[in-house]
Amino acid sequence: MVVSEPVFIGVDIGGTKIAAGVVNAHGKIREKTRAPMLSQASGEEAFAQVRRVVDSIMPDGPRRGPRFYIGVSCPGPLDPRRGVIINPPNLPCWRDFPLAQRISETWSLPAVIDNDANAAALAEAVWGAGAGFSSVFYVTIGTGIGTGLVFDGRIYHGRTGAAGEGGHVSIDYNGPLCGCGKRGCIEALASGPALAARARRRLAEKGESTKIIELAGGNPEAITGQIVGDAYRQGDAVATELLAETADYLAIWLGNVIDMIEPDVVIFGGGMGELLSGWFDRIREKLPAWSINSRCKEIPIVRARYHEDSGIAGGAAVCLHEEMNDR
Repeated sequence: MVVSEPVFIGVDIGGTKIAAGVVNAHGKIREKTRAPMLSQASGEEAFAQVRRVVDSIMPDGPRRGPRFYIGVSCPGPLDPRRGVIINPPNLPCWRDFPLAQRISETWSLPAVIDNDANAAALAEAVWGAGAGFSSVFYVTIGTGIGTGLVFDGRIYHGRTGAAGEGGHVSIDYNGPLCGCGKRGCIEALASGPALAARARRRLAEKGESTKIIELAGGNPEAITGQIVGDAYRQGDAVATELLAETADYLAIWLGNVIDMIEPDVVIFGGGMGELLSGWFDRIREKLPAWSINSRCKEIPIVRARYHEDSGIAGGAAVCLHEEMNDR
């Protein structure tokens, strides 16, 4: 392994899985692995599982070189400055857990952690679809909606590290209740589960013939966002209308984002983000109705480079500042 350039271990910790990879200074993932996350176990048992995964791809001491780092992408809430996992709903195993410190002590290497959306945003900004842009707004859409802000190559964390929760910006105070406790958050309207819920409501109200219910095996409760997406790809009219509605929600939301920060580029990642890439033109055309910025349509809306590997690349990317400080 080349030792003249930095090498990163990127670790992606989620509620159900741990993925880790060796990433070079150009954002290329050289090897990777994954295993189940023991999120319902004790804190120590969960950390032991992280250790097993990282050990399985960790180069031995002589091959590490002097510029070797470990970075972790993880659901929040967390404190990136202290390296502490606070209380993520998907990781009940850890409460005020000093993950960065434990990692650094275990492998005798510099370690940093950050929110998964922030980390993925940074990876896209420095190595991916946002490379060359000064301000990047990253959106990942799946089970929830996460966002990250990167200005001049640095994540914007805000005063306490809690900034960038764009998924919980409300666009309808009479809208559906979000898991965060607010009403009308974009996550409650445009995430995968939200899309599925709207499909179920529509079928209950109108009883239309649609591929959606066929793919769900005739059971409305089995409808998921992925099923709606599959029906759309098969030309289903109801699924198409539901996704058009989702694109319109996102246009309203992005109009607010653009009026607030006017990013140089908007990047969509996640499974739903990939599905919605076919609706970027519609979102862009709708923006002038929801933004006072007369040049809002000039902002590129693009697909992410990193897909299922966004957490690994993100974990590696958050090591960059640590590496620069060590030079």
